[in-house]
Amino acid sequence: MSRCLFPRFAHMAAALGLGAVLVGCAAPPSGSVRASAPAAGSSAARMPYARLSPEQSSDIAIHALGLVGTPYRYGGNTPDSGFDCSGLIGYVYTSRAGVAPPRTVAQLSSFGADVDMADLRTGDLVVFGQGRATHAGIYVGEGRFVHAPSTGGTVRLDHLQSRHWARQNARFRRP
Repeated sequence: MSRCLFPRFAHMAAALGLGAVLVGCAAPPSGSVRASAPAAGSSAARMPYARLSPEQSSDIAIHALGLVGTPYRYGGNTPDSGFDCSGLIGYVYTSRAGVAPPRTVAQLSSFGADVDMADLRTGDLVVFGQGRATHAGIYVGEGRFVHAPSTGGTVRLDHLQSRHWARQNARFRRP
C-alpha cells in the first residue's frame, strides 16, 4: 500500500501488510484458494468450498479499509455505484479472493463456518441480528470492522465494542 488514502488507518494497514508478509512463506501464491483437510466431523469438514489463506484474509481486510468513505446505496455493489452491506462484502471477496459470497445478509449468516470471537482473524465476516440477520461487515483486526451501514451514510470503520455495536447480537463467520 504505497499511498494510504486514509492516514489514520495507515497503522492498521501496515500491521495487516506485515502479517501477510510474515505468513507469506507458508501461504500459497496470491489468488489461489487453499484447500485443506479439516478434521472429520468439524463444521469446516462439512463446507463444500475451500478456505481462504491467511494472506488472502489480510488482503480482504486491507481492500475493505481502502473503501472507507464510499457512499452507501441500497443494492449497490461497486465503488462507482456505492455499496450496501452485502454488496460491499461481495465486491471485496470476489475481487481479492475470487470467492463469490451470497448476495443477501440472510444468506451470509450461514456462509462459511462459525468462528468464536476469540478466534477472529482479518477477513472474517461479522453478522448482526437477533434470530434473523440484519447487517454484516468485514472484520479488519483490533476489534474493528468495515461495513456499509445505512442510507445517506458511507462505508465506515467501527469498533465491535462501541456503544451501538456492543448491544447488537454479533456472530462471526469464516468463508
